[in-house]
Amino acid sequence: MIDFCVLGSGLAGSTIANLLKANYSIQIIDKAKGIGGRASTKKLNKLIKFDHGLQYFSPKSRIFKKFLKKMLKKKILKIWEGKHLDFSLKNKLESEKIIGIKGNNDLNKYLLKKIDVINNQEIIKIIRKKNFWELHSKNNLYYARNLIITFPYVQSKNLAKKYLPNKLLKLNVKMSPNITLLLKEKRSTLAPFSSIKLNDDIISWISYENSKNRFRSNENYWTLQTSLKYSMKVINKYKKKKSYYSNQIKRKFSNMFGLNNLNLKIFKLHGWKYSFSENKTDLDCYWSSKIGLGICGDWFLGANAESAWLSANKLYSKIKNPPKV
Repeated sequence: MIDFCVLGSGLAGSTIANLLKANYSIQIIDKAKGIGGRASTKKLNKLIKFDHGLQYFSPKSRIFKKFLKKMLKKKILKIWEGKHLDFSLKNKLESEKIIGIKGNNDLNKYLLKKIDVINNQEIIKIIRKKNFWELHSKNNLYYARNLIITFPYVQSKNLAKKYLPNKLLKLNVKMSPNITLLLKEKRSTLAPFSSIKLNDDIISWISYENSKNRFRSNENYWTLQTSLKYSMKVINKYKKKKSYYSNQIKRKFSNMFGLNNLNLKIFKLHGWKYSFSENKTDLDCYWSSKIGLGICGDWFLGANAESAWLSANKLYSKIKNPPKV
């Protein structure tokens, strides 16, 4: 039986699994087809990829800056060059933007090297036995001495509510959605920027995928993310009208830049129902050594990838050095 089963291969899950692997047997289970969680990369083909979730790393804390610097030296990550324009009027100062060499899930893949990862398996029920966990997917059973959940707050709470204390169940966590549209364009010219932040009613972020210098193509590729207001409006209904909403976002984009709408082709529309947390809690993670249950994720500490990484590190420190009773 394995020592730790980690649910989710996002940055929190990848980080805690990597930290634990030196001293324990580890298994990752993820419902998605690939590794990365909200840092997942969508492939148009073997050459062309889109970062349709996490857009970049922009470290704030000294410890995360040091970690990313190490990943830059190992050539897992690189600096995203070019002009990054901000018309959002928020005036938030950011350090340099850091991305994966091949895709923004490169970091997750690196951290999970030599760790057993099971994809396409959604755990729908967990049961604590005398000294181990029994994990149920639709078709399989898994067993582990300890369990770590790295899902967004609502999903974590729903799965483990029977085993969680009231302080965790009653946390005030507000998770917000995001809609992402991936486009390819018959090129008329190269874009003069790498990314744009906007204060628009529909589009809040534009990423020019060609600017990441991961591929060469005679077409332009775009990742568009929608505003919070628009995302909240359509997140629960976009799946039934994907063509309608895809074209609505596409038209807004083409009108912004005077592009020929006929040259823009829709590749994929994707919704993240629990994309980020609008607030943070007074906890950094959760660990119960009594039943071997841990939870970590960005929503404990904030709304970005750095928060997920910090939460996982906090959880590891509690597992490694449990408080004396």
